Amino acid sequence: MLRKTFLVLAIGAALSVSGCKPSGDEKGKDGKGAKPLPQLSISPEDTLKVSADALASGPVVTGSIQPERKADLRAEVAAVVLQVLKENGDVVKRGDVLVKLDETAIRDSLNSAEASARTAGQALEQAERQVARMKTLRASGMTSVQAMDDAEIRRNNAASEVAAARSRAALARQQLSRTSVRAPFDGVISERKVSAGDTASPGKELLKVIDPSSMRFEGRVSADRIGAVKVGQAVSFRINGYNNQEFRGVVKRVDPAANEVTRQVEVLVAFDKPAEAPRVSGLYGEGRIESDTTQALMLPEGALVKAGDSAYVWRVQGDKLSKAELVLGTRDPRTGFYEVRSGLAAGDVIMRTPSSAFREGQKVAMAGNTAARVPATTAPVIVQGK
Repeated sequence: MLRKTFLVLAIGAALSVSGCKPSGDEKGKDGKGAKPLPQLSISPEDTLKVSADALASGPVVTGSIQPERKADLRAEVAAVVLQVLKENGDVVKRGDVLVKLDETAIRDSLNSAEASARTAGQALEQAERQVARMKTLRASGMTSVQAMDDAEIRRNNAASEVAAARSRAALARQQLSRTSVRAPFDGVISERKVSAGDTASPGKELLKVIDPSSMRFEGRVSADRIGAVKVGQAVSFRINGYNNQEFRGVVKRVDPAANEVTRQVEVLVAFDKPAEAPRVSGLYGEGRIESDTTQALMLPEGALVKAGDSAYVWRVQGDKLSKAELVLGTRDPRTGFYEVRSGLAAGDVIMRTPSSAFREGQKVAMAGNTAARVPATTAPVIVQGK
């Protein structure tokens, strides 16, 4: 008896499953009897109401992040590098010694110049005493005018020797101070060019120091659009390495001359929030100078479905989904939204996150609306044998 009951249950289950999926013959030639599309249950967070927003337009600006305060420290005397005290990335304070050069030869020159200055000073004192004696003798008529003139000439020559010796000593003293290369301001070592043992000649680059707190965007604008750029205009841009962050700035200066090769004009942009500016120089940046602002329908990129050169969204019309083909305009780099030129109107409701499972004409119901809820599926009837 129990075996017969299990057999009946199996046959009943098979009939129930086959009844849920009608075959192609049961649909008929006109397609009647096809399984209806499942109804979607959505919440307000799943939809997006299309509205007009400000679309900033203007010339594209590209460039890099550079510090306003930077210094290329170069050797001012010919000497051997004895020691490099700082490495790339080290923080320095104004006046810190960064590089030490060999001062032996310069110190010898200083000692020689000082000795010459002392000797010339003694000769000048003797010449002045001689002039004083000659004046006394001349007053009593015991010497000639020629002798008096010769004494004055010797005094003047001695004075010139003193001045020259003191000048040589001052120059040697100045060169001696330049054997210690110091930081000109508070900053960071960005590039080290020499090592201990290198020979430094005047003009040879030793170190580069930058001030990370003085970063600015040094951009370039095509000469064809430079007429729309004015000092004080807002700029929105993104920086390589900070792709998810948008930076804001303002035009501080427009160069009066275009580059002869690229035909671009340099534009300096100051950060609105200098504390949030990158601390690394040389990063590539790209943005737009907001020379004009208009009202347009804007959509986030996540709501769009792109297929080649075309794009569409899923619009909620009443209780059904419909595909809306769009004609897109420019992308606002400030927000990342796309301009919608046709295909939608203000007030339309679209799906915020489209899915490949959406179908044209598919019914939707707002969650929490009991009148629009999807009816529960009826459980299959199990036939038990006697």
